Amino acid sequence: MNETLFSQIQKLFERTYAQVGINLEDCLIDNRRCMQLSILAGHSARELSELARTFLRTANDRLYVGIYYSRWLIEQLERHDPRASLTNANIQSLIAFVEELNHALHAALQFKNGQREIALEDFARNLELQAQVDTYLVLLLFVAFFRKTQRVSRTDRRWLRFHLFASKNPGAYIDKNIRGRYLETTELASSYTKFLDTLNGVRRLDEIRRFRSLDYAAKKNLILALPNFSRE
Repeated sequence: MNETLFSQIQKLFERTYAQVGINLEDCLIDNRRCMQLSILAGHSARELSELARTFLRTANDRLYVGIYYSRWLIEQLERHDPRASLTNANIQSLIAFVEELNHALHAALQFKNGQREIALEDFARNLELQAQVDTYLVLLLFVAFFRKTQRVSRTDRRWLRFHLFASKNPGAYIDKNIRGRYLETTELASSYTKFLDTLNGVRRLDEIRRFRSLDYAAKKNLILALPNFSRE
């Protein structure tokens, strides 16, 4: 049986960090369930992307996860499979796809490690920062796969950074808290991934594993202390 893009990326993250213990594909929900959960989430869900969303809630000391991908997004990835080529036609769809999967995976890992306060703003910012960092590294792998030398050029990196960081417009969010969340995490992720680009493969793996183990405040302090930190 051919593996799905979803299962391949989940396995990649689990090899990098830790086994989540469940098949996250079982957490996929349809449009009807997405609408129900969006209503339950209240005003906080009004500005979430229509293309992809992750829903989290706890009950009876269990974490419940719902991952939604719009039919349009899935059709784009089926029509322009990133495993065949990564281009302007599919990179934004792949980013959305990877980020939501990453949110679910790290939320589950944090819950397994005893994190129960999933409604905290720092919890949301931690997931968002981690997702942007991990998605950048996934994009690098995709690009390297299509290069005969397996090397990613500066031009490739600029292209990835444009789509993952520069093209975002956090200022478009009406909610002050959500706007601040995306402004801050995008700036931090952009600087941290520039630092990761200076490391070799072994050091980078050790670094991102250490980074993942930190809470949001510690991650932020680490990035702000980097010699190359600069505001975009």
